[in-house]
Amino acid sequence: MKHVRRLTPSLFLSLVHVCLVQANYAPYFFDNGARSTNGNMALFSLSEDTPVGTHVYTLNGTDPEGDPVTYGLAYEAGSRRYFSVDKNLGNVTLIEELDREKEDEIEVIVSISDGLNTVSEKVRILVMDANDESPEFINTPYIVEVPENTPSGSSIFKIEAVDKDTGSGGSITYFLQNIHANKFTIDRHSGVLRIKTGVTLDYEKSRTHFVVVVAKDGGGKLRGDNKVFSATTTVTVNVEDVQDTPPMFIGTPYYGYVYEDTLAGSEVLTVVALDGDRGKPNSIHYCIVNGDEGSFEISNTTGAISVIKSPNQLKKEVYELKVQASEVSQESDVSVYAFAMVTIRVVDLNNHPPTFYGENGPQNRFELTMYEHPPEGEILRGLKITVNDSDQGANAKFNLRLVGPGGIFRVVPQTVLNEAQVTIIVENSAAIDYEKFKVLTFKLLAIEVNTPEKFSSTADVVIRLLDTNDNVPKFSSDYYIARIPENSPGGSNVVAVTATDPDSGLWGEIKYSIYGTGADLFLIHPSTGIIYTQPWAVLDAEVNSKYNFYVKAEDTDGKYSLAEVFITVLDVNDHSPEFNENIQEKTMIIGSPVKIEAIDQDAEEPNNIVDYSIMQADPANVFDIDQSTGEIKLKSYIRSLDIIHNITKNKDCIWSLVVQAKDRGSPSFSTTAVLKIDITEETLHKGPMAAFLMQTKDNPMKALGVLAGVMGIMVLITIMISTAMFWRNKRSNKITPIRRIIKKRQTPQPRAVRMEWLKFKRPSNAAEKFIVEDDAKSLQNENSNNNIQVVPVPPTAPAPPPPPALAPRGDAPGWRVPTVSGSLTPKFINKQLKKRGHGSAHNALVSELKMKFEKRNAAIGEPHI
Repeated sequence: MKHVRRLTPSLFLSLVHVCLVQANYAPYFFDNGARSTNGNMALFSLSEDTPVGTHVYTLNGTDPEGDPVTYGLAYEAGSRRYFSVDKNLGNVTLIEELDREKEDEIEVIVSISDGLNTVSEKVRILVMDANDESPEFINTPYIVEVPENTPSGSSIFKIEAVDKDTGSGGSITYFLQNIHANKFTIDRHSGVLRIKTGVTLDYEKSRTHFVVVVAKDGGGKLRGDNKVFSATTTVTVNVEDVQDTPPMFIGTPYYGYVYEDTLAGSEVLTVVALDGDRGKPNSIHYCIVNGDEGSFEISNTTGAISVIKSPNQLKKEVYELKVQASEVSQESDVSVYAFAMVTIRVVDLNNHPPTFYGENGPQNRFELTMYEHPPEGEILRGLKITVNDSDQGANAKFNLRLVGPGGIFRVVPQTVLNEAQVTIIVENSAAIDYEKFKVLTFKLLAIEVNTPEKFSSTADVVIRLLDTNDNVPKFSSDYYIARIPENSPGGSNVVAVTATDPDSGLWGEIKYSIYGTGADLFLIHPSTGIIYTQPWAVLDAEVNSKYNFYVKAEDTDGKYSLAEVFITVLDVNDHSPEFNENIQEKTMIIGSPVKIEAIDQDAEEPNNIVDYSIMQADPANVFDIDQSTGEIKLKSYIRSLDIIHNITKNKDCIWSLVVQAKDRGSPSFSTTAVLKIDITEETLHKGPMAAFLMQTKDNPMKALGVLAGVMGIMVLITIMISTAMFWRNKRSNKITPIRRIIKKRQTPQPRAVRMEWLKFKRPSNAAEKFIVEDDAKSLQNENSNNNIQVVPVPPTAPAPPPPPALAPRGDAPGWRVPTVSGSLTPKFINKQLKKRGHGSAHNALVSELKMKFEKRNAAIGEPHI
């Protein structure tokens, strides 16, 4: 039992091992058919245009026991590796580019393994075609030799191209580029090249033709797109020449010349003909058919034509020769021929140039003396010139022309045949000027026209001019401007004028003179043109600073010209400034300047510009003066009389200044004046009356005169009104007040009354003089006139005396004496009042009221006396 127990475990393990070994089967691939993309790759095909890196297949298999499997790919030795596989997933990837045209089958060993068993299979992968190849022409280049007489429609060559692709991508069709311009056509399938029907080749027109042939495949898929490839090649068709064209003359038309010195037997010219078939040309044979008249012959081989007679023996001037050129074949047969005309002209030899002749034979210099400015069109008859050419025909034809200053003369005739008399005609008279050219020199040129030698000859023509008085004296300027100081003595030079006359001799001498209203103080030297002042002349810029007159330049023949002279007398500082009075009195209101003025009689600046300055003042440093205007004012700190009283003990405030006026001339002059200034404060309201009072303060007689005038006018008006009232009351036998003319007012407190200036408004018509208002306005205007500007007067008027006591009369209002105030008026105001008339409405009204008021007071006041 113990032995049995010892054997049992090891036996059990052996049995288990045997069972396991018997149960482990090999893995295998799935076979999914030819179109499947997974399995063992049997019958798998792949297009050659598949991109590298593409997942193309999946190896797929299993293990019967369900163990995991791995995959592998192997290649035979020396084979290219096109694929790789993921050993776990079985994914097959293309790693090398395919090319069916190089390798259309790929052998691969695929394997599957479960770790213990490995199964391998060899499979063939077919590489499918893609249209990736272009057609290729074989046996290039294509050069074809075709005779030019090949019939149209004939086959001349076969083009062949191949395409390595299969199917439609490998099929080829042919066609030509520029089919319409081509003389050839091609069979699209076979590639046979033919001459087009109705077209022939011509070696003489085109020796070579270049035909571009295109080979195109049938198209196919490439990387998913339909592609068509093509290729081109050029077929060179050389046309072979065939004897089918007659000879041709080169260099036609033919002209030859036989000159008078040509020797007999001399070659005149050579004709040249070539076989029209240039590829295989025949030799040419020349002969003269007709027209030579036994005078010319031709070389049969070279075509050289020679004259066989002396030129003197030739009877015609022109010969027309008909020459034949024939082709001679190698068998010495004349096949074809051609004709050409040769013109031979017998001409005179051009061996004589044109020659000029004078009266005594050949001459190359002609001279003439004449006056300047002859009439235009005049012939220079003093010149006897003949020109001649001894040659004949065209050789004796030449042109004439003058070489020299252009446009002055012209020559006639301009074209000469053999001989002519030369005439020179004036064309531009103004240019024939002695002052410009004393001698005119020309060359008379004769030059042949139609000859290759262009022989020529010249002759000098010299024309000497004589002067005439054809010029007017001319000033160097149309006007002359001069300046002279006013203190210049008599006989001083002012300016020199210059005129020229280009004429010669006496005609060029000039005499000067002056005339005009401004020439009285001046003289001119008749020869030199120097203008100077009269010996007794005194110039004064303050009297007259500008003079102008004319100067005349005249030659001996009476021809003259004029110029204008402008003379400015320069001011000299010869006047000193002058004050109106050497001692002046001025009244200065504090805050307002006074002005002093001096006048300098000099004519120009800076001589008449005056500068002012204070030379002396007592006390000093009180006044300032404006240097330019002469305005004098107090220092800015002096604003009242109190400040002035603190400066000086002089209580009357009248100070004296010494003021200097100095001009700016060189040398400078000056003068002084004493100015007495009365300083006062402004106490009046601003207005014209205040200004007048201040103006008349220094002249009291002026104020008294104005006051007397005003009072006289008022008295006259009062008399007139009183007379009128007297006659009216006399008719009515009583005095009854018609209107209330005095308005009762409350008695104001006594106050200071200032004098007021009465202004009267001129009535618009005569009726207004006697209009009296019934309302209170008339009372308001009685003494205070609403349209009169009230101007205060500096002195304060005393308070008016109290009115006289009036007895009460019932409801009669109390009366108060109105105050009439007045003032002096300036003279100009008095004049205005006089112009306006003595009978203004306001004056009449005041006088009438005053008269009534006096009468009434007299009647009321009698009981109180």
